[in-house]
Amino acid sequence: MDAIILFLMEYGYLGMGVSAFIAGSVFPFSSELVLAGLLLSGLSPWPLFVSATAGNVLGSMFNYWVGTLGRLEWIERYLHVPREKIFRAQRWMQHGGAWMGFFCFLPILGSVLSVTLGFMRSGVVTSFISILLGKALRYALLIWALDMV
Repeated sequence: MDAIILFLMEYGYLGMGVSAFIAGSVFPFSSELVLAGLLLSGLSPWPLFVSATAGNVLGSMFNYWVGTLGRLEWIERYLHVPREKIFRAQRWMQHGGAWMGFFCFLPILGSVLSVTLGFMRSGVVTSFISILLGKALRYALLIWALDMV
């Protein structure tokens, strides 16, 4: 994992976007380490914020797209998201609908939520906006906290 993080850090803002995409999708990865390394190495916070947010939102939208395929067998087999978690998230999301995408920034649960948004055929625009707001807030707070160090 360290080798991958170092490799992505060598590509600066592009590496940040790629690592955030991977972390935003169902694949386990920590874009926070790449962000911290790049920020502490002197890269500008604003482009890091934009590339991290964009990559992470695109990763969640990838999950959304996979969810729209609507095949629970594929979601379980290829994304390793158990059927029970999909159904549990579906029940929880019935109260807030696509706006529940705001919580896609949460570790582990965020991937399940974004897949479930697609599976439930939640509005793509509302899902995108809610996911964007949550992830942007997360990266803004993370950059602010790291900048205080």
